[in-house]
This record gives sequence, structure tokens and C-alpha cells, in this order.
Amino acid sequence: MPVKVSVVIPVYNPGNYIEDCVASLRRQSLPPDEFEAIFVDDGSTDDTPARLDALAAEVENMTVIHQEASGWSGKPRNVGIEASQGEFVMFVDNDDYLGDEALERMYDYAVANGADVVVGKMAGQGRGVPVELFRRNHPRATVDNAPLIDSLTPHKMFRRAFLDRIGLRFPEGRRRLEDHVFVTEAYLRADNVSVLSDYVCYYHLKRDDASNAGFQRFDPVGYFANLREALDVVEKYTEPGPTRDRLFRRWLRNEMVERMRGRRLLAAPEDYRKELFTEIRGVVVERFGPGVAAGLQPTQQVVAALIADGRLDDLVAFAEWEASVASVVEPDGVEWDGGVLRVGLSAELASGGTPMTFPAEGSSAPLTEPPASVAEAVDRVGAHSVAGFKRATVDLLLRERSSSAQYFQPVEFTRETVPAQDGRVRLVLRGTAALDPATAADGGPLGAGLWDVFVRVKLGGWTKQSRLGPVSLRGRTAADAGVAGGRVVLPYWTAKQGTLALDVDMAGERLKLGRVTPGEVTVTGDRVEVPVPFHVPGDTPVLLKLTGGSGAAPAKEVPGTLRPQGSAALLEAVLPVGDLTGGAWRVALSPAPGAEEPRFHPLPFTLRVKGGSVQVVAVRSPRRPAAGQPLVRRARRLAGKLVRRLRARAG
Repeated sequence: MPVKVSVVIPVYNPGNYIEDCVASLRRQSLPPDEFEAIFVDDGSTDDTPARLDALAAEVENMTVIHQEASGWSGKPRNVGIEASQGEFVMFVDNDDYLGDEALERMYDYAVANGADVVVGKMAGQGRGVPVELFRRNHPRATVDNAPLIDSLTPHKMFRRAFLDRIGLRFPEGRRRLEDHVFVTEAYLRADNVSVLSDYVCYYHLKRDDASNAGFQRFDPVGYFANLREALDVVEKYTEPGPTRDRLFRRWLRNEMVERMRGRRLLAAPEDYRKELFTEIRGVVVERFGPGVAAGLQPTQQVVAALIADGRLDDLVAFAEWEASVASVVEPDGVEWDGGVLRVGLSAELASGGTPMTFPAEGSSAPLTEPPASVAEAVDRVGAHSVAGFKRATVDLLLRERSSSAQYFQPVEFTRETVPAQDGRVRLVLRGTAALDPATAADGGPLGAGLWDVFVRVKLGGWTKQSRLGPVSLRGRTAADAGVAGGRVVLPYWTAKQGTLALDVDMAGERLKLGRVTPGEVTVTGDRVEVPVPFHVPGDTPVLLKLTGGSGAAPAKEVPGTLRPQGSAALLEAVLPVGDLTGGAWRVALSPAPGAEEPRFHPLPFTLRVKGGSVQVVAVRSPRRPAAGQPLVRRARRLAGKLVRRLRARAG
């Protein structure tokens, strides 16, 4: 069968980090005879070459190419392209991994849309990834109708015939931003680019040893010389005007302005800070016209203007002020409503830990010349924030703790201008997010695991993302568990930070089933009713498991129903009374029996049949040792050992 996808993995001394990459390739839903994995070992000096040779001998669709060290990823990727047999080529780094269905989904999406390039949704573990690009699917994306330029890493799928037709390959040698040059040209010359946002295809990992190539300190002279090559590509394939300015703005914003502002600038050693500033200013003055900076946010415009004006000291002073700015997001109620978890929140900016205030009247006048002082720059940002408040937004994202996959949730919000002292105002966003467990993962159900709640605020020229909270109820539940979308979802406040998180199909004691008392259990004939602390949107099928009885009686599974009853639920089931003989039967409840791995939670009572009627008997909780008892027992054991040793010596 023809190979659909060739996965090219440049490899250099990954150690154990390559194991996740290999495992994800072996888990692909695309059949092994429809894709190949080509590992290009770029002169590794650890045990990776032998590991790859053993893998290639074991797995038919995996091969390895060994070559002398080239110093960077460009040459091994090019070698992989030349060796590839697939209709498409997918680039993966040796310390990252793919979603299980990534190759199949991306290939099918490419074929369906006639794409030369497919950009799959990314998740970053300790690494930043584009957020706005993946709000929705873009079957026919361009640099004009989608923020493609925000994603310039090479971890995408490219049609091999397209790469050959335009002669596109990676720049080689020890250098930076070779992926920017490659991907930018691909975007600008492709017949179509498709963005797949409803499935996490690629997982970026920041290594614990921080040895990812992109995380190492760089030489500013060489770095910005390489950056100019990416700008050359833009100039070659675009005309002067808004599109070129918008593309250039990506490098001005990400590679220059962001290095010269806030905590990032303050953290740089003074000598290195000066080196960066000199090289950045050279590019800004040499390559960027006024239209490039004009599209930046107000704070970024100020930084760009100070760079162009050669004022490093004022940049540092402005960075010190900006470093004090953060978003403050407070929860305002967490409750279930018809199977949907509604989370209220309010958000605003704070400076130095206190709410920021702004002038009552705003101004959107463009920045035509650098501010005369840092104080003037701060005032200008404040005036622009008020004028642009009508465009301020708040988003809520769910992020899976284990994988960092994140998903936007719908939020309805209002913008409020709140009076403050001295005639100034506060700018506050108030909203309610709707989290539906059945559709929260881009239209699909949330997977089992722990999910943290983040709030993304765009206000006053800043984009600030933070956890929702903190509150003083650390470790407490935020609402009863809900059974919705085939999942058991428990909202809770994290123990360390007091921020909102969701436990999906993982909770045990926190479900509070242990609080059910035998007196609340009603048995009428063969029908049992038990109030339980769950929210259900309507009649919900569940499963009971009865175990015990006499001897080795097999467990009995009994279907049941959870029905809404006020703010809780009533468990109803018909018991097989005739089969419940020979002693007490323990009862466990599976609220989501259709889950991939259904869990049964014990209820604190047993059932016993006598004379044809069912009795409910409480189960005693295991007695916990009093505080200090374990220490006392340990001290006694140590004392006993010491006495025995002394006696042995005396004997």
C-alpha cells in the first residue's frame, strides 16, 4: 500500500526523552503500512544510535539514518525529506510526541481540503504554543484570514510534491530560525493551508534538563542575522503594504519587543541586555516602516518606539512598571445548571497588587513619536486602555494537567467602568462561563483526569492568562459532583493554591458518598431509593454492584437510575431480592458506567435479606489512629530494640 505520511525525526542525544516520541508513533491510529518513521541520527554520542538500530530491526515501518553531526536540525530534516516515500512529510522533534490519531486526522484533513500544509493543534508542556490560531478549524487558511504567522515551528504536515515543486528545503548548518525561513515560504507559496483545531495533534515538551536547542542562550549577532533571512522571504513573496506589515509585525512583536519588556528584559544580565538591544534596534531601524509598529498593542508600541529611539534606560524603567502589572481574576459562583457547570468570574488588571486605575476619558490617538518620558508612556497606555475597553475580552480555558491540552469554553461577559478615587476609573470584566462536560473538548467529552481552569484576559494592550482564584477554601469542593455527558465531574479548589480545577472520573472520597446514612435509604419491596450528593440534568442510567453474600457468590450488577431531587439526586434500583441470600451484600455505585474505565464507589451500607424483606445495615468506617499514635508506636518499637541490644551485650 502506498505510504501516506513520512514522519521525519531529527535526533541528537535525546536520552530517555525519545521514548515518548517512539511510543506515540507506535500508537498511531493510521495503520503501520500507511506511514513510515524516519529517524535521522545527527551524530548522537549517547546510546541513542543503538536504541534506534534495535527499534528499526523490530518495527518494519521505522528506519534510521546515521550521519555525522551537522550542529542543528536543518540538515537531518532535509536528509529525511530525500529519504521519504510518503505523499506527505510530517516533522517531529525527538523530545516531543504526537496525539494518537494525529497522522490519520491530519492526512484525511489534507486530502479533504487539498492542502499543501496542515497545521495541527498543539499543546505545550512548559512551552508556549499559539492559542488564537486554534480557536476553530480553518480549512482554507491564509496569512490574511488566520494568524498562521503565529506558528512558525516546523511540526506540521507538508505535501512532498509541493516541497519538490518549489524546491523548498531547510537552511543547513549551526544557525537559528531555520524553521521560520522554511515555514514562512511554505505559507506564502502553498495553494492551500489547513488548520486542524479540534484535536491535539502535537505535544511540545520542555525538557527537565532545559537542553532543547531553542532554550539555549543565543548569540544576538548571529540570531538577528538569521532573522533577517526570514524577513527576506516575506519581502520576496509579498508586496509592500498591509500584508507585509502584518507579517513583519510578528517578528517585531515576538522576537524583539517581547525581549525588551517586563520581567524578560529585567532578568537578562546587563551586558547581554545591551547586546540584544543593539542588534534589535539595528533590525528595527533598517527593516521596519511605521506601519509595522502601528498595529501593535499600546504597550508594545511604546516599547517599539523606545527601541527605535535608542533609549535602553527608559526601556528598563518602563519594564519595571510593566512587571508589576498582572490580571486579578476572582470566581463569582460555581454551580450546576441542567448538566452545564456555570462559573462566574470578574477580572481586572492590578499594579503592585492593587487594582489599576485609568483616566476617566480615553484617547486612541496613534503614537506618532516616542514618548518624552516613562511617565508619559504610562499615561498614554492608560488613555489607550480606556479608549479600547470596548474591545476588551475574557476567555476561559480548560487545560488538562497531564498533557497541557487546552480548550476554549463559551463566556458571556459585560464590560464595566467602575468609579475610583481622584476621578479615575477601574476597568472590570464580569462574565459567566458555561462548561458542558459532553462538549467541552472542542465538541467532544472531557477525558478522565484533572483539568485546571485558566482565564485569559485581553485588556489595556495586555494579554494576561492566570488561574481562576485563589480562594481560601483550599482543598474543598466548589460544588457537588455532576454526572453529565457520561462523566463524573467534580469541581474543587486546589489544595496548594486554592484555584479552580475539575476532577473528571477520578474522584473517590471527595464525592461525599460516605455521608449517606442507612436512615436515608428506603426499601419498599424490591425497590431501593438512596439520596446521593450528585447533580444530574435528568434521569441518568447508573450501575450498582453487589458483592458478598455467602461463600464465593458471584457479584451482581444491577441497573439503576439517578433522578434529580432538589439540589441532589435520588438513586433508584430494583433489587434481585431472591438472589441476595447468605449474608450481607456490599453496595457500590458506578455513576458513569459508559466511561472508558468505569469506576465503582462503595456506599456506606450493606443489604441483608431476612424473611423475604431487605434490611439496611451501616458499614463501620475503619478506625483511624488518634493523632500521635503512630509516633508513639514507633518510639516503643525503637525502645524495645534498644533494650534487647543492651541485654544481649550484658549477657
